[in-house]
Amino acid sequence: MDLLSLGKMGFAQPKPQLSSSAKPRILYESCPLCSSVDTSILRTADCSRHPLYRPVVAPIMTWKRCAHCEHVFTDGYYTTEVAGIIFADTHDNQKPGWEFERQRMTSARMVERIAQHAVNGRWLDVGFGNGSLLFTAAEWGFTPVGIDLRQSSVEAIARMGIEASCCDIATLDQVNTFSVITMADVLEHMPFPKTGLQAAHRLLHSKGILFLSMPHFDCPAWRLLDLANANPYWGELEHFHNFSLQRLRSLLFEAGFEFLSYGVSERYRICMEVIARRMS
Repeated sequence: MDLLSLGKMGFAQPKPQLSSSAKPRILYESCPLCSSVDTSILRTADCSRHPLYRPVVAPIMTWKRCAHCEHVFTDGYYTTEVAGIIFADTHDNQKPGWEFERQRMTSARMVERIAQHAVNGRWLDVGFGNGSLLFTAAEWGFTPVGIDLRQSSVEAIARMGIEASCCDIATLDQVNTFSVITMADVLEHMPFPKTGLQAAHRLLHSKGILFLSMPHFDCPAWRLLDLANANPYWGELEHFHNFSLQRLRSLLFEAGFEFLSYGVSERYRICMEVIARRMS
């Protein structure tokens, strides 16, 4: 059986139904980064054509901006019940083993950049998706470890010989254990990103390396897509945040990280890559 077949095993599950009393989103009472209440509606967008869309949520998303720190975020995040319905399915490109040879080339360029700052040790990939980053990190001599919120993905990658757990990074109890933590296209999915960064700081050893990638809200390419009314991220059902590089850098500093480098991501459209080091 090949890797992709292994990755597909166990994904067919009954889809849960939303109870009549459930609310789709928990509304933010303030900015999820700086806690300022001085926020306003920036725009709305249609998310009904997203592959994971389910009518348990409204087809129109609302985006807000914080007047204090200028962060852009959705008006709320999903309840556990609604998240379970929306994420019961998985994109093909997020299944362990998907296009592993082609993904190996993209991941190799990412690992090569990170390996300039860390040469060995345990490498934790948060939300490992198709697993390519972990497979490739192992080629550089790192010990790969993955966590993901999809149990089926955890079981699939474990069958491929990778240590993996189904958990949130905030609950992982392995203090000062990892040389590298990668959060590739993960932070924008977290209702409260600062909690994720604080957990990464706790789990990394002194001078450990953190790698992040995500859409870059404040760049010319983003604005060009906006002008063409062709920006896919406003209707991105899975995202709660749009980060600018400036706001990300300040958030990293607040969480105890030193910014090291910036790069353009090859994984997804209009995305950036940032490498940072734990300061203490």
